[in-house]
Amino acid sequence: MIRDSMNDEIDYELTAEQWETLKALRLSAPTLAGLRRTVIEDLAALGLATIRDTVPVMTAAGRKALIRGSSKLLDVAA
Repeated sequence: MIRDSMNDEIDYELTAEQWETLKALRLSAPTLAGLRRTVIEDLAALGLATIRDTVPVMTAAGRKALIRGSSKLLDVAA
């Protein structure tokens, strides 16, 4: 995690698997079955995801990180 001093935003240094999991959290619950629990726990520790009623969901911070990190996701996909 890196803090951008210009606008005090947090820029997350996530692994490709963490980015993919964060992207998957936008989808409906049945598609989450294949996600690794440890990755979800890592995202939860960063405040990017949480577990509600045994279902992982993206937090507001997770949505913001996904939007801010979308240009970095192009590198991950390449």
